[in-house]
Amino acid sequence: MASPSPVTRRPFGRNVTATVLLAGVLLPLLPLLIWAFSGQWRYPAVLPQHASARGLRLLSDPRSQIPQALLTSTAIAVAVAAGACLIGFPAGRAIGLYRFRGRRLVQFLLLAPVIVPGLAVTLGLQVFFIRYGLADTLTGVVLVQLMPSVPYAATVLAGAFANYDLAYERQARALGAGPLRVMMFVTVPLLRPALLVSALFAFLISWSEYVLTLLIGGGQTTTLPLLLFAAISSSDTTAAAALALLFIAPPLLLVAAASHVLSAGTGAVIGFGRL
Repeated sequence: MASPSPVTRRPFGRNVTATVLLAGVLLPLLPLLIWAFSGQWRYPAVLPQHASARGLRLLSDPRSQIPQALLTSTAIAVAVAAGACLIGFPAGRAIGLYRFRGRRLVQFLLLAPVIVPGLAVTLGLQVFFIRYGLADTLTGVVLVQLMPSVPYAATVLAGAFANYDLAYERQARALGAGPLRVMMFVTVPLLRPALLVSALFAFLISWSEYVLTLLIGGGQTTTLPLLLFAAISSSDTTAAAALALLFIAPPLLLVAAASHVLSAGTGAVIGFGRL
């Protein structure tokens, strides 16, 4: 009997790998799901004694601050992702395309906010933010979260620019396109995969940020991580599990969507070169 062709085996192996990876991601969430819908779960019972929808009701209850915190976290993360890409784009272009004196020093300074402990940096920045009226504000939280997000966005975009061919831009300018049209219709489309990855990294960093939000927000800006840590501290396992599931859902959906977009062929437009 003839063995199956490689064309037949490849999709099967890919499906098995995807299934294993999906199970590895979702399996640790099963205890959270059980806790979120448990009304009473005492040791040594393997399963909860009875179920309850209190956790689900808590997520939609305006008095719990969770709906507002969800909107606040989403708005901050989107703003940080957009800001990190806007700042990281010219920085990545300069580092990836050009060789100049002090380039390694610029790369090091760009990565310094990630290398230096964030708590130490934030304590120093807090004085600056208070002096300029940015403490305890949504704007201040967005600005301070750009500090750990921009290095990742700039590094990803620098890697993409290192493999970028300037001939595309020269051809567009030769056809009469101005700098803005070249940027919008040539550079950005070619770098769309790198921009997507940069925005995803920045969004995930902002979404899970706790210390920076607590120190600069001063308790006036309430996000999901703050409520989640408060629920964990209160020993309310049902509320903590429900909040944890809500907290995990957007990153999982975003990563899945980004993986689908990148695997659909857009990632092949431009690769990541060596810095």
